[in-house]
Amino acid sequence: MSSISGPSVAGRKILITGAARGIGAALARRLAAHGAEVALLGLEPELMAEVAAECGDAPWRYCDVADRAQVERVVAALVAELGGLDVLVANAGIAKQMAMVGGDPSVLEETLAVNVLGVAYAVHAAGPHVAHAKGYVLMMSSISTAVQLPLAGAYSASAAAVEALAGTLRCELRHTGARVGVSFFAEIDTEMTSRGFGTAAVRSGLDGTSLTGVSPIGPAVAALHRAIARRRKTVVSPWWVALVLPLRPLAQLLVQRLLGARVARAVEIARTEDAPFTTPQPARPHRMERR
Repeated sequence: MSSISGPSVAGRKILITGAARGIGAALARRLAAHGAEVALLGLEPELMAEVAAECGDAPWRYCDVADRAQVERVVAALVAELGGLDVLVANAGIAKQMAMVGGDPSVLEETLAVNVLGVAYAVHAAGPHVAHAKGYVLMMSSISTAVQLPLAGAYSASAAAVEALAGTLRCELRHTGARVGVSFFAEIDTEMTSRGFGTAAVRSGLDGTSLTGVSPIGPAVAALHRAIARRRKTVVSPWWVALVLPLRPLAQLLVQRLLGARVARAVEIARTEDAPFTTPQPARPHRMERR
């Protein structure tokens, strides 16, 4: 078992959303192995049960983070089982390609429902419990706030919104002593990345382009562990993301030049390709269709 120097997560009560797979599941396992008391929520019951068992039979619940009433109910139940709460990791997120012109607008709606409203609902439900001197909220943004790739407009918009929510929450919780952190990751070796870059539009139109390459999940999870232990404001992985964030306009210009004319072909394919979300989603009413 690897370790980190400095503050420990041992004994801290930590709630993780989107904990069935990927970064959420790996983080839960690592934190539990280092003595944290974790509680998990997510969409895939069988996977959630497996992760919970690996975390010492941690409490868990099925929960659609885009359903506010469900989030309120589930968070209350899990906090009660933990006997309090020190840390919220708002990790649940999805992605799906969408052409801005000619694409399916419901992709944007679903993405914002999970990645933005889901974070806001989790904060609303868990916020009163972490608003104390040792409290911490960690939200997941992305390097896509600095570099917007074609077909990733929905995801990039959600990441930018999460960064804004974190900044606001940091101001609002400052007087309580609680802190707020934001992660900015590049492509990490998870199913979200493999599925997101595994579409025909990306393969054919952009030659499977991942401009930065895919980084291993281990260092990203270790960075989150350190951030939680030290209640850090910013978390990056890989390390070079910290160099890109201050140079957002230049980074975006570089991406546009590197991709060039290939974008047109990718967009053409994406308009008709029925690519899935990176995590299967439950049926929800579409707000755009309501009267």
